[in-house]
Amino acid sequence: MTTKISPIKARRPRGFSDRSGAEIRANEAMIARIRRVYERYGFEPVETPLIEYSDALGKFLPDQDRPNEGVFSFQDEDGQEARSGPAATGKGEWLSLRYDLTAPLARYVAENYERLPKPYRSYRWGWVLRNEKPGPGRFRQFMQFDADTVGASSPAADAEMCMMAADTMEEIGIPRGQYVIKVNSRKVLDGVMDAIRVQDAHQRLVILRAIDKYDRLGIEGVRLLLGQGRKDESGDFTKGAGLDASQVDALEQMLSFRVEVETLADGSEKSRLIGKLARRFPDITSKAFDAALDELGRISRLVEAAGYDDRVVLDASVVRGLEYYTGPVFEADLTFEIKDDEGRPVRFGSVGGGGRYDGLIGRFMDEAIPATGFSLGVSRLQAALAALGTGDHGERAGPVVVLVMDRDRIGDYRAMVAALHRADVPAEVYLGEAGMRAQMKYADRRNAPLAIIQGEDEKRRGVVQIKDLALGKKLSAGVADNKEWREERPGQEEVAEADLVEAVNRLLGRGERRPP
Repeated sequence: MTTKISPIKARRPRGFSDRSGAEIRANEAMIARIRRVYERYGFEPVETPLIEYSDALGKFLPDQDRPNEGVFSFQDEDGQEARSGPAATGKGEWLSLRYDLTAPLARYVAENYERLPKPYRSYRWGWVLRNEKPGPGRFRQFMQFDADTVGASSPAADAEMCMMAADTMEEIGIPRGQYVIKVNSRKVLDGVMDAIRVQDAHQRLVILRAIDKYDRLGIEGVRLLLGQGRKDESGDFTKGAGLDASQVDALEQMLSFRVEVETLADGSEKSRLIGKLARRFPDITSKAFDAALDELGRISRLVEAAGYDDRVVLDASVVRGLEYYTGPVFEADLTFEIKDDEGRPVRFGSVGGGGRYDGLIGRFMDEAIPATGFSLGVSRLQAALAALGTGDHGERAGPVVVLVMDRDRIGDYRAMVAALHRADVPAEVYLGEAGMRAQMKYADRRNAPLAIIQGEDEKRRGVVQIKDLALGKKLSAGVADNKEWREERPGQEEVAEADLVEAVNRLLGRGERRPP
């Protein structure tokens, strides 16, 4: 008696996605456009590993049993270096898949600091992974494209990031007027949290992450996360920051303030925001605000002088959720509307962001190293271009397909493909077992521009048939019956076998390309 083995169910892990050839090509085309902008600004590429030591990432550290939620981690059983301190296990160190591209860059700069030019301007792209609950439009694996300037403390470096982000939006096909780069300073929020007497570091981080969800959850969702917590559509509960109603009201009011810097009669600058906040928070400490307003004022003047003030604006609702930001923060926001799952119009929203992180690299060194950077979500940008109906969708013509009419002559067909390859023509021999009709169907599914046919008769006469598949479809639409179709052979021509490469190049509109 044989035991029947059930096949494994094919299933993709939640929060991850497969990509087709067209999607991969569209992704590569977008990356090429972003690279052009970044290199135009003088940034150079660098690549870091997908895996880092967990403590180097900074945001999440492993405990005795497993790392905290947020990163995918494992213990290096064969590692030679053992962790010291309270988390020591006697085994190898904890390793984590990177959750962004900034923390690995900080480690790279610290490790190579002496040989790098200062300021160090670099860009990198790649996959990042987050051990978070997936949902509509939220993936555990996604691609980011970052640019960073390390070693420059001036707000001019922050302003440049914002202007480069604006140029990138237009380079990839987001029209001017349908995006905005928003700028704020984390010191504004620090001042407000001082005013409402929030001093606990963990509570401040929970507040940051709650406010960072403003675009996705709206003010009511943020209010719940600032208070006792929020239950999502699936019933899962997220514990809130535990603020009281007056504290929540104060933060909500801050989110509604636009940061507008005006020049006074004596030439000095004052923000309308500081007046609003001073009236709202009479006991506010002005030190953090003074630093924030100085930074924002200088950024505002720089972008205006460069002609970017219609695309780079100051906005108090931008905070960014990661804890390592220390000053100006930025966000690329798409302003056009799309339809949500229920058909309601909503703004597309954020496709990237960044800010100043002057403390992150200093974790590895004895000195503080200033740094600022910007990160774009490549997959989200592709979704934006699809919503606009613009951009490169990755659709390409497939290879020329040489049909196999006689399996004993596979070597002859292989020789045809080799000749086409030498002329740099993408081509393949059909390797299945089906007949001519199925082979033509295969060529169609491969989006092949041409099919090469040589049966016994053609071989005896030293010719090949070249079928232009796209033209054949177009011409056959006007053919009345099968007899006429066989006589006319729409989109098909006969050429000498020796002229195959020249004819294929002509039909593809390439001109003959001979091997070197």
